[in-house]
Amino acid sequence: MRDSLVVMKFGGTSVEDAKAMERTAAIVRGRRERGKSAVVVVSAMAKVTDQLLAAASAAGRGDRPGALAIAARLRNRHIETAADLISGERLAKLQIALDREFDALDDLLRGIAAVGELTPRTNDLVVSFGERLSSRMVAEAFDQRGLNGIQVDARTCIITDSHYGKAAPIESAIEQKLLALVLPLIEDGKTPVLGGFIGSTAEGITTTLGRGGSDYTAALVGGGLHAGAIEIWTDVNGIMTTDPRICPDALRVKTISFEEAAELAYFGAKVLHPATILPAVQKSIPVWVLNSRNAENEGTKITAMAAKCASPFKSIAAKKKLTIIDVVASRMLMSHGYLKAVFDVFDKYECAIDMVSTSEVSISLTVDSNQRLPEICAELSKIADVKMEGHKALVCLVGEDIRGHNGIAGQVFSAISHVNVRMISQGASEINMSFMIDEEDVEEAVRSLHAVFFADPDENVFDVAARDAQVQLVSKV
Repeated sequence: MRDSLVVMKFGGTSVEDAKAMERTAAIVRGRRERGKSAVVVVSAMAKVTDQLLAAASAAGRGDRPGALAIAARLRNRHIETAADLISGERLAKLQIALDREFDALDDLLRGIAAVGELTPRTNDLVVSFGERLSSRMVAEAFDQRGLNGIQVDARTCIITDSHYGKAAPIESAIEQKLLALVLPLIEDGKTPVLGGFIGSTAEGITTTLGRGGSDYTAALVGGGLHAGAIEIWTDVNGIMTTDPRICPDALRVKTISFEEAAELAYFGAKVLHPATILPAVQKSIPVWVLNSRNAENEGTKITAMAAKCASPFKSIAAKKKLTIIDVVASRMLMSHGYLKAVFDVFDKYECAIDMVSTSEVSISLTVDSNQRLPEICAELSKIADVKMEGHKALVCLVGEDIRGHNGIAGQVFSAISHVNVRMISQGASEINMSFMIDEEDVEEAVRSLHAVFFADPDENVFDVAARDAQVQLVSKV
C-alpha cells in the first residue's frame, strides 16, 4: 500500500464555481504540505449533469433550439468561471479548449436532433462533457497555484463493460491503466485530476457509471493505485445519525464500518454512492467523508471493522418513492418454481427489489418507482393476482450486531406505535432493521426513533460535543 498517497474526490458543490474551486485547491495544498501525494477526482459543476441530460432529452425529441440553448448557457457559465479562476495566457488557452469542447457538444446535439432518437450510448457521451470540462478547469487552477495539476481523461483509465448508463468497471484493466498512466505522473510530483462518473469500453466508447458514480471512480482509483486513504469531500460534515433537515439535533458519526456505510448508502443516505466503498473494502483502504466547506472538521472514518458502540444503532436512513407489489397466487400453493417465476419477471425488466416478505401463497416486494412497473405487473398477472401500492417509504436502522440486542424490535416499534407499518424486515441482516410506511409518515417516524435511540449517545462514536455546543449557542440566542 502507498501510505503517502491519498485519492481525493470533490463533488459538484465542491467545484460549483470559482470560489469553491479555490477552496478545493487549498485543501489539496494542505495535503501536499503534509507530505502526501494526491490524485483528485472531480464531479461536474453543480447541476451541470442535470442540464446536460435535459439538453440530450430535448435533442432526442427533435427540439434542436432548446438543446442548443441549454448548451449555450453552460458554455457561458464555464467560461465565466474560468475567467474568475485563472488569468493571463493560461486563461486564453483554457477558453479555446472550452470552446472546442462546447463546439463538439453542439455538433453532437445537432446530430441527435436530426436523427430524432437518443440512445443510451449517445446519452452517456453527452453527459460525459460535465466531468471532462470540470477536470480540465480544476487541473489548470491547480497548476497556476503551484500544485502541478494535470488533467487525465478518466476514459483512458476507467475501463468498463458496455452497459450504457450504468456500466460495470473492469477492475483488473483499470489497475493496469492507472499504474501505466497515472502512477508515473504522481512519481513526477504532479497532481493528476480525473473526472469522476465517466469511463469507456475497451474499444474506447464513452460510458458512465450511473448517478453518484464519481465516488465510485475515486474508490476504483484508490484501489487500483493501492492508496493509503480515500477522501470523499462533500458539503456535509460526514455521515450523520439521520438527515439533519428532519432532526436538527442529528449527530456526526465519527467512525463506522464499511458494511454499515454501504447499507446506509443503499437505503437512502445520500452521502455515499452505494457501490463506492467496495474497491476500498477489498483492499482495506480507509475512506473518509469530509466537508469541503468546513475542512477542519474530522468527518467520518469508514473502516473494515466497526468500532464498539454502546448504542444499538449508528444511523437511521429513509428511502422514499417506493412501491409495494403484492403477488398472491393461491393456486400456486407449494408449487415448485413459483418464486423463480416471480423473480424472473423483475430480472427481465432489470428492476431491483429492496425488500421481500413471503407467506405460503403470497409475496410482497418493494421496488423503486419504476416506469416499467405496468409491464412488470401485467406479466406477473399471468401467474398470480397482483396489487400495487405507491407512495411508500423504507426506514432503515443500521448498527452492529442488532440481532444480539435483546428486545430491540420491541423498542423500535414502541417508538413508532402511532405510525402504520406495512412491512418489516429483521434477521436477514445482522446490521439492518427496516420497515415500510407511508411517505407522509417518514419525518415523524424518524424523529421518534432518533429521540429514543440517540438520547444518550456514545461519545466514542458520535460527536456529542458539537451538538452540545450548538445547543448552548441556541440557548444564548
